Amino acid sequence: MKCLVTGGAGFIGSHLVDRLIADGHEVHVWDDLSTGRAENVNPKAHLHELSILMTLTVDRYDWIFHLAGRADLVPSIEWPEEYMDVNVMGTVMLLEHARRTGCQRFVYAASSSCYGQYPVTPTDENAPIQPAHPYALSKRLGEEAALHWDRVYGVPVVSLRLFNVYGPRARTTGAYGAVMGTFLAQRANCAPLTVIGDGKQARDFVWVEDVVDAFVKAAESDARGIFNIGTGEAVSINRLAALIGGPIVRVPARGGEPAITQADARKAARDLGWKATTSIVEGLGRLLNDVGAFRHAPVWTPDSIALASETWHKHLG
Repeated sequence: MKCLVTGGAGFIGSHLVDRLIADGHEVHVWDDLSTGRAENVNPKAHLHELSILMTLTVDRYDWIFHLAGRADLVPSIEWPEEYMDVNVMGTVMLLEHARRTGCQRFVYAASSSCYGQYPVTPTDENAPIQPAHPYALSKRLGEEAALHWDRVYGVPVVSLRLFNVYGPRARTTGAYGAVMGTFLAQRANCAPLTVIGDGKQARDFVWVEDVVDAFVKAAESDARGIFNIGTGEAVSINRLAALIGGPIVRVPARGGEPAITQADARKAARDLGWKATTSIVEGLGRLLNDVGAFRHAPVWTPDSIALASETWHKHLG
C-alpha cells in the first residue's frame, strides 16, 4: 500500500513508519518537525516537511494514519486556540484530502483523555465523554470530525483511543509531560523521581510496538468506529517509581486528571484481532537497559514543575 503517516517523525509515528516499511509498504511522512525529529524517520520513507494545516498536495494514499497534532496536556491550558487549530481543523483538512482522493482507510490517533477525570473503570468505548482540558477536547473533536466524515462522506475511519503509550523515542524535551519520560530522565541523571500527590493514581501503560500493531491491524481490517488501545492493567505511579528505582520526592497533586485509567480493550480483540502483549515489567526493563538514552533530557524538579503547572493549577486545580 501507499501509506501516509502524519506526525511520522514523532514518537509513535516513527515506530509506525518502521513497521509499515518492514511490511513492504511505500511510506510517506508529513511532519512540520516542530516536535518530531528528522533522524527518527526511517531512511526508506519519504519525508515531507509540511503542516497538516497546509495539505495542498493532490497525492493519493491508500492508507492514511493521522498522528500529527499538539500533544502536551499542560500547555493546552495556555494555548487552547492553537490546539483547536491543529488538532481539530488540521484533522478536518486531512479528512477532506482523504475524501477528495479516495483513500481506502483513515486511522485516527484519538486519546483516552476524552473519558475525563472520573471514568468508570475498566473503561469501554461507550463510557461517558467528559474532556477535562483543551487537549482532551481538541482530540475528541478531531475524532468526532473523523466519524462524521465516515457517516456523511463514506471515508472509512477507525479511531484508536490510545491510553498511556511508552517506549523508545518518547519525547522528553519541551513542556512538562508524560510521567515515564520524566522518571527515566531523573533516573538517568541520579535525580529523585517527582511523584505527584500520594502516588496512588494509576495508569494503563501500553508499549509503543503493541500500539503500532493496533494501527496496522486497523488498516488491514474491515472494521470501522472507535477502539480502546490499552493493556487493561492499571499500574500505580508508586509501583512505577519502585520499578524504576531510586529516591522520590512528592509534588502537589494536580486537578483535572483521573485517579485511574484502565482500558477495556475487548472490542479491539474481537474486531481487530489485537491485544497488548508487552507487560510493564518487560517494557520498562527494555528502557532501563538503555536508560543512558535519557541522560540529555531535561530533568524536572519540584520547583520547575510548580512553575510549569501554575496555569494548570489556576484553572483545573
